[in-house]
Amino acid sequence: MSIDRQREHETEADDDRADAELLGRIRDADREALHALYRKYYHPLLRFTYRLTGQLEIAQETVNDVMLVVWRDAASFEGRSKVATWIMGIAYRKAMKRVRRARLWSVRYITPIDERIERFPSEEAPTERVELEDLLDRALEALSAEQRAVVELTYFFGCSYDEIAKIVGCPVNTVKTRMFHARAKLKSLLPRLGKDSSK
Repeated sequence: MSIDRQREHETEADDDRADAELLGRIRDADREALHALYRKYYHPLLRFTYRLTGQLEIAQETVNDVMLVVWRDAASFEGRSKVATWIMGIAYRKAMKRVRRARLWSVRYITPIDERIERFPSEEAPTERVELEDLLDRALEALSAEQRAVVELTYFFGCSYDEIAKIVGCPVNTVKTRMFHARAKLKSLLPRLGKDSSK
């Protein structure tokens, strides 16, 4: 193992210990510990649930639902995975439940996909990076929610396939298959989207 990888591994272990300590305090009904965990996970959870649901308001509600479960069920955490994996698993299940529910409703109830999470100040002129991220957003929207989850967890959260399998509740081979199909779809979509945006 390289020195950089070892340091990264140690940092992850320290983070998990800190999270486990907060969770222990939450079990004892410590609201300050819940607020600390909420502050740490709010933006990662919001990004993840927004990618799955496609709606900012629903993503925000989902994050609140997740933290309510953490508050209520902290004692059920058995330490068989990292705390982050456990929390992301709750987020995945909550978000997918909302996605399935949304499919039952008419399209007229769905807010426009243009609604974005603010990543840059509004006065900032578009840059190549912003345009590239917008292009990637449009490509990810074309994936199924299950495929988007695998891509997000791999590339934006640095989860291993084993961790993703625990989060989404499926075999590792299913995770690999979803990633294979997601990559193939992104590979075909990105060049076309680039041409469309250049027009």
